[in-house]
Amino acid sequence: MKSVRKPHILIIYTGGTIGMIENPETHTLQPFDFTHLIDNVPKIKMLDYKIENIQFNPPIDSSDMNPRYWMDIAHAIENNYDHFDGFVVLHGTDTMAYTASALSFMFENLHKPVIITGSQLPIGEVRTDGEENLITALQIAAATDINDAPMVQEVAILFENYLWRGNRSTKMSADNFNAFKSNNYPPLAKIGLGIHFSEDALMRAVIKRPLKVRYELDTNVMFLDLNPGISEEILRHQLGTPGIKGIVLKTFGAGNAPTAQWFTDAIREAVDRGIVIVNVTQCVNGGVHTKRYVSGDRLAATGVISGHDMTSEAAITKMMYLFGLGLEAAEVRKYLECSLCGEVTL
Repeated sequence: MKSVRKPHILIIYTGGTIGMIENPETHTLQPFDFTHLIDNVPKIKMLDYKIENIQFNPPIDSSDMNPRYWMDIAHAIENNYDHFDGFVVLHGTDTMAYTASALSFMFENLHKPVIITGSQLPIGEVRTDGEENLITALQIAAATDINDAPMVQEVAILFENYLWRGNRSTKMSADNFNAFKSNNYPPLAKIGLGIHFSEDALMRAVIKRPLKVRYELDTNVMFLDLNPGISEEILRHQLGTPGIKGIVLKTFGAGNAPTAQWFTDAIREAVDRGIVIVNVTQCVNGGVHTKRYVSGDRLAATGVISGHDMTSEAAITKMMYLFGLGLEAAEVRKYLECSLCGEVTL
C-alpha cells in the first residue's frame, strides 16, 4: 500500500497582531514568543502536517516593514524552497498588501504557494480570527491539484473568507475580519464550509523554471496624492525631491488631474528630467482610462504612464523592483505597461 506523504509547510512569523498579547499594565498589544502562538492553536496538530517555523527576532510591527525585511522573508523562502511544499507568512495587516506585492515581483518563476495571513485580533483572545486564518492558510499551502502540483503557485493573501492575489490586494477595513479585498481581480478561493478554488483565476506558468529571487530594490520612489486646491509651489516641491526616480501619481476618478497649464507644465518638466510617473486612481474600484476625459488625456500627453487597474501598493513596489534591476527610465516605463505577474489588466 502506497504511503501518503505528509505536507511539509514552513511558517515564517514576522510579527503583527496575530502573535501579540495584551500588556496587563499598559493594556497595549506587544509581541510574544512564537512558540506560545502554536500553543494557542492546538488544532494545528489535527492537520497532520509536518510544520516547521522561522521567527523574526524580535518580531516587528508591520508599520516598521521595509524592503530589508522583505529581503529577509525572501531569503527564508529561497533557502528552504526545495525542502517544503508551501510557505505561510504571518504578518501585520497594515503593510501586508505592500509585502505581498513586493514578494510577487521578487520571486521569479515561483511554483509553490506563499500564503500571507494575519489577524485583526490576537490569537490568544477568546474570540479571534487568528486561529481560523492560520489553519486555513496552512490548508491552502498544502493543497494540490489533480496532477499533485501545488494548487496555488503565487504569492497570495488569505483573510477570513477569501484568498486574494497578493499584488491585487488592498486593506479595506481596520475593524472587519474580512479586512482585505481585490477590487479589480476575482478571489483565488472562497472559504466557507470548504475551500473552493477558482482555478481560472490562479497563476500558472507554461514552463517550469528554477526559482530566481531579485533582492535589489530601489526605494527612490514615492507617492504623490492629488487633492483639490493643490498649489504649484507644493507640486513643484514634491516633483523636485532630491534623488527621486519614480512617482506613483494618485489621481481622481478614471485618472484625471487639474487641467491648469502650470500643472501640466510641471508634470511634463519632471518627465523630461527623466522621472518616471505612473498614473493610478484614488478610487478603490476601476482603473485609469486616459481617453475618457480631456484632463486624463492631457496628463497622458505629458508622458505620464497609465497604471490601468494596478493598486497603489503594486505600483510603488513594481517601481522599486524595476529600478532595482538597474534599468534605465525608458525600460522602466516599458515594463510598467506590462503584466509581470498578474498585477494589472491590460
